[in-house]
Amino acid sequence: MTRRIQGPFWRSELETPIGPLGLTATQDGLAEIWFGGYPPTVPRGLGERDPAGVLELARAQLTEYFAGSRMTFDLPLARSGSAFELGVWDLLRRIPAGQTASYGELARKLGDQTLARAVGRANGQNPLPIVVPCHRVIGADGSLVGFGGGLDRKRWLLEHEGALARSAL
Repeated sequence: MTRRIQGPFWRSELETPIGPLGLTATQDGLAEIWFGGYPPTVPRGLGERDPAGVLELARAQLTEYFAGSRMTFDLPLARSGSAFELGVWDLLRRIPAGQTASYGELARKLGDQTLARAVGRANGQNPLPIVVPCHRVIGADGSLVGFGGGLDRKRWLLEHEGALARSAL
């Protein structure tokens, strides 16, 4: 994921069942979610308390999500991307929890089934995983493919939402 944040930003981390999440907010809203906390290349930002309270709200809603009491998010988002990426990310937000869609299905919704690879690239550039649920996109054959947080996290998220049967341990 390429860093696209402009201007002042704030950050926080949240411990979750799938490991730490790094959260970045700007004055416009939640801008990034990082799996595994922050990589060393991400600057510290202005601190952990943003004046608009976006990080506090995001932490609360993500905590509810992981507790199973929330499956959709109502957060201000600081979205930055190409028109095509923003269109794909809008489609991702329309995939309900407990359901999945293939890259080809999303491409058809955009009006051109030949765009499946481009949809995959845009999906991979999504800076707000979970909130913009790129984990709900699977291969045409139903396989779990391509997830920046790793396939183990993707499987966990889909099981958590009821889109996959829980693995026997």
